[in-house]
Amino acid sequence: MSLCNYNQSPDSPLSASTDDRRSQPGPMTSPPRDLDEPFEDEAELIGGDGDRESIIEEEDGEELFGDNLEADYRPNPLLDRYDDVDLDEEDYDDMSQGDRVAAERFLNERDHAEGRRRGDAELLYDASDDEEAPSRKRKRAEKAATGEIDDTEMIESIENLEDTKGHSIKEWVTMLGPRTEIANRFRSFLRNTVNSRGAFVYKDKIRRMCENNFSSFEVEFPVLASKENVLAFFLPEAPIEMLQIFDEVAKAFVLTLYPSYERVTSEIHIRISELPLIEELRTFRRIHLNQLVRTSGVVTATTGVLPQLSLIKYDCSKCGYVLGPFAQTQNNEVKPGSCPECQSHGPFNINMEQTVYRNFQKITLQESPGKIPAGRIPRSKDCIMLSDLCDRCKPGDEIDVTGVYTNSYEGSLNTEQGFPVFATVILANHLIVKDSKQIVQSLTDEDISTILKLSKDHRIGERIVNSVAPSIFGHDYIKRGIALALFGGQPKNPGEKHKIRGDINVLLCGDPGTAKSQFLKFVEKMAPRAVFTTGQGASAVGLTAYVRRNPMTHEWTLEAGALVLADQGVCLIDEFDKMNDHDRTSIHEAMEQQSISISKAGIVTSLQARCSVIAAANPIGGRYDSGMTFSENVNLSDPILSRFDILCVVRDEADPVVDEQLARFVVGSHIKHHPAGGSNNQWTETPTSVDSIPQNLLKKYIVYARQNIHPKLHSVDQDKIAKLYAHLRQESLATGSLPITVRHIESMIRMAEANARMHLRDFVQEDDVNMAMRMMLESFVETQKYSVMNTMRKTFQKYLLYKKDTTDLLYYILKQMILDQLAYIRGIHGVDVSSVEIHEKDFIDKAKQIKIYDVRPFYESKIFESNHFKYDAQKKMIVQTLQATLTN
Repeated sequence: MSLCNYNQSPDSPLSASTDDRRSQPGPMTSPPRDLDEPFEDEAELIGGDGDRESIIEEEDGEELFGDNLEADYRPNPLLDRYDDVDLDEEDYDDMSQGDRVAAERFLNERDHAEGRRRGDAELLYDASDDEEAPSRKRKRAEKAATGEIDDTEMIESIENLEDTKGHSIKEWVTMLGPRTEIANRFRSFLRNTVNSRGAFVYKDKIRRMCENNFSSFEVEFPVLASKENVLAFFLPEAPIEMLQIFDEVAKAFVLTLYPSYERVTSEIHIRISELPLIEELRTFRRIHLNQLVRTSGVVTATTGVLPQLSLIKYDCSKCGYVLGPFAQTQNNEVKPGSCPECQSHGPFNINMEQTVYRNFQKITLQESPGKIPAGRIPRSKDCIMLSDLCDRCKPGDEIDVTGVYTNSYEGSLNTEQGFPVFATVILANHLIVKDSKQIVQSLTDEDISTILKLSKDHRIGERIVNSVAPSIFGHDYIKRGIALALFGGQPKNPGEKHKIRGDINVLLCGDPGTAKSQFLKFVEKMAPRAVFTTGQGASAVGLTAYVRRNPMTHEWTLEAGALVLADQGVCLIDEFDKMNDHDRTSIHEAMEQQSISISKAGIVTSLQARCSVIAAANPIGGRYDSGMTFSENVNLSDPILSRFDILCVVRDEADPVVDEQLARFVVGSHIKHHPAGGSNNQWTETPTSVDSIPQNLLKKYIVYARQNIHPKLHSVDQDKIAKLYAHLRQESLATGSLPITVRHIESMIRMAEANARMHLRDFVQEDDVNMAMRMMLESFVETQKYSVMNTMRKTFQKYLLYKKDTTDLLYYILKQMILDQLAYIRGIHGVDVSSVEIHEKDFIDKAKQIKIYDVRPFYESKIFESNHFKYDAQKKMIVQTLQATLTN
C-alpha cells in the first residue's frame, strides 16, 4: 500500500472528479500560485502568451495541467498512513558484511543449482498481468542499453531454431535471437558432452590445449551432428557466421575455466574436423561458394608467414585523434571516412602500436597425382592459412583441408578475360598433414597386436615377398627387391657432417610386356607417399624444382618437383631410358645426397629429396640381348647405374612349362576377379608354399616398421663383406660388365637393415647380411653376358642359394635338367615331344651338390604336382608331361 493510491473503488472519496476535489476546502501547505509562473521562460521562447495558447489549443487529447493542480497532493490524514497489516514492525539485528557475503553466496549457489541466472526473479510475474510484463521488459532493456546487464538475458530461448521464418540461413544466424540461442546451445555442447567412459570430452581438450599454449581445439562434425543437429545443419550453409559464434563462445568458455589464459592468446578458434563429404579440387562449382567444404591434395608452393591486419587503428594526421578499432575483412580494405574529433577527411596513418595483427600464409594446393583423370592437367587452388594454421605444411606434403570456399575479386583477371571474373580461394579452418606418423597414430591396439603377432612368424620375409604385386606371376627376385625398397634402411648423419642415405634405389630393365609398369603402379598404391612420373613427360625442373614469380607478392618463389614432392616416400619413374641426358643428370644429386641444390634468380638453397627412386627402363632396340652386358643393353651412364642399389633384369624367355603356368595364372586371375566369376573354377592359380598377407595389413605393417624399427649394426661379419667386395671387384674388372664401387658396400648394409626391419628386429643379424649379399650377387650376376652368367652362378653358388626353400631349389634343378634334355632331343631328332623323362639317380646327384640328401618330400609338394611331374617308383624315373593342358 502506498501513500497516494489512485486505484480506489468508485465509492472512495478520492474517486470524485478533479474539479470537485479542487472545490473542496482543506488545509494547504503553501498558498496557491499561478500555473504560468514556472513557464515564463517558455513563454518568452515561443513568442508570448497568445502564441502559447494557440499552440495548446491545437494539441489533441485531454488537458492534464489545469488550475490548482497541486491540490491533488494536499495532506489527507485519512489516507496518509500505512495499514498495520502491511507493516513489519519487528526488530532486526544489523547484518554484518561477512553475513551478507555468505547469504549472497548461498543464493548464487541455489540459483546455479536450479539453472537460473541472477535476475530471473524479476521475470517471475503473472503471465496474465498485461501491464506489468512490458514494463519489466522495458526496464531490462534500459539496463542492457546502459551496460548494467547482458542483453542476452532478456532473449527468450527458441525451441524451433531450424524454423528460419522465411529468412535465409545466413540472415537467420545473424539475428539477435537465433544468434543467442546458437551460442547457448554450443556452450551447453562444450560443457556437457561426454564420451563412453563418462569423461568430459571438450573440457579435456581445452585442458590439453592450455597445457601446450595452443589457441585452437578440434570439434568433430559427427559428434556435433549427433548432439546438436541444428547447429550441424547451419554450419555448412553459413560457415563464416557460425564459426564466429563458435569462436566467441569457446573463448568465453576457456576463460571461465582458465581466467588468465588471455595472457597467452587473445583468440580461441574452433577447428571443425571429420566433415563427411570430401570434394575433389576439380569439382568445385558455384554451388560450393561460401560453403564449408573439405578437400585434399598436395602442397606445391607456400609463401612466407606474413602479418595481416586484424583490428586496425588510425591516427588523424591533423589532430592526432586515434580512430578505431576497425575489423579488417579478407576482401575489402577498411578506411575511416572522417575524423570524429576535427571532422577532417584525412589523411589517416595506421597506428602501428595499437593495431592487432595475425599470421597469414597462402599455399597452393594441387590434386594428388593418383587422382588426376586421364588426359587432364592437375587443377590447383589457393588456400589461405591464418593464425596457428600457418607453417603447418611444406611443399610436397599431402594434406586434408576443411575450410570455407569463397571468392575474391581480382582486377587482373577482369583485365585479361574482358569480363568480371572472381578468383576463388579456400579459407582454411582445419588442416591434417597425411604422413606416416599420422597413419601410425591411427593404428588401433588391435592392429598393432596383429602386426607384432605377424612378425613372430619365421617365414614372414617370404610371406611379404609373396604379397608384393600378387597379380603378377613369378619374378620373386624383383618382388624381394621392391619389398626391401619399401621398408628401407637406416639413414645416418654422424656429427651432422656426412649424410648417408638409407633409401634403396631399384632399376627394372627388361623386355616389353614383363609387367615393369605394373610393379611401379603397385608401389604407388602401397607406399604411404609416392609420386609417379614418366621419363618422356618429365623435365629437369619437373623432377627437381623450378623458380617462378609469385603473382601476389611479386617475389621469386620455389615450386617443388617430383623428387621434392616424394620426400620421405618413393619416386616412381617409368620409361627411364626415354629421358634426355640433361634431365637425367639433374637427379644425380637427389639419388645419392638426397638433396637438390638451387641457384636461380638470386635464390641459393638446398631442398630435401629423401626418397627411394624406383625406375623402369627398356633396353636398346626394344629387347634385352643376353649376349651383351647390361651397360651395352641400356643407354645409361656408369654414374647413374652406380646409384642404383638393385638392378633387376627381366627376360622374356620361351619356356613351355613356365609359359603354361603363366597362361593358367593370367586366365585364373581374370576369372577370379570377374564380377560374375567365382572362386571355384578349373583354372586355379599356381600354389605357393607360403600364404600371402592382405594388402591393407601389409601397408600398415610397412608404415609401422618404418616408423618404429631402427635396426643397428651390432655384430656384423666384416670379413665376409670385405672378401665378397674384393671378389666382386676382380670379376667386374675381368668381365667389364658393371663397375663395382664403394657404393655397393653401402648398398649391402642398407639391404641388411631393410631385411632386419622387415622382421621387426632392432639389430642386424647374420641372416640379414647373407640375404643382402645374395641380393647383391643376384643383381651382379643377372647383368652379365649369358656365357659368363652360368660360370658366376657356380662361383657364387653358396651365396645365391642362401635362404632359398629346398623345394624351390630342387624345382630349379629339375627344371634345368628338363630344359637340357629337351634341347638334346630337339638337337638329335629335331621333333617336339609331349613328355620328358629324367633318371632319379641323376637328379639325386645334382641335389647332393647343394647339400640336399632327402628328395622324397619334394615328390609330394604342390610345386611338383602343379608342374605336371610324376615319379615312377618302379622305373626310378621322373616324368613331366609338357602338353597336359592342351590335351585336357
